[in-house]
Amino acid sequence: MNEDRQYPIGRLVLPTTLSHEARAQAIDSIDSVPARLDEIVRRLGERIDLRYREGGWTGRQVVHHLVDSHTNAWIRSKLVLTEDRPTLRPYDEKRWACLPDHSCPPEQSVVLIAALHRHWVSLMRGIPSETWQRNALHPEVGEMTLDALVANYAWHGEHHLAHLNLILQDAVD
Repeated sequence: MNEDRQYPIGRLVLPTTLSHEARAQAIDSIDSVPARLDEIVRRLGERIDLRYREGGWTGRQVVHHLVDSHTNAWIRSKLVLTEDRPTLRPYDEKRWACLPDHSCPPEQSVVLIAALHRHWVSLMRGIPSETWQRNALHPEVGEMTLDALVANYAWHGEHHLAHLNLILQDAVD
């Protein structure tokens, strides 16, 4: 397996705490995902069903996965803000990627993620600084602060946009 194609932006290094500037950058990154995703999906066109690496997902699956994952992230953010040290439920992303809705047109997920990110970014930009250290327990990761959660999903969006860009590159090269 080619590490560069699996992790085109590198592996995630999960921080516990972010500076104000790093947090703002992570939120800005999340805010930019829908427009960038829309552009890539438009450029991919029929190539949306190609894979970015052998054994990897198709572009269509990546687009739908972003909605699955970021919907969970939005809900997880709200749980951290409203409950004391909630347990964040994992889900089987590989099995979700095989569900019938992952064959829908990718544009449906682009619309969904745009609306979702508007809500999520509005939520994050309204959180007072002292709240970012609230934490939760993720059974697979351990303790996670809200800062760690936003850093994780900022990386996640960039990670999968890079996968889609690999499909575009391959189609052009």
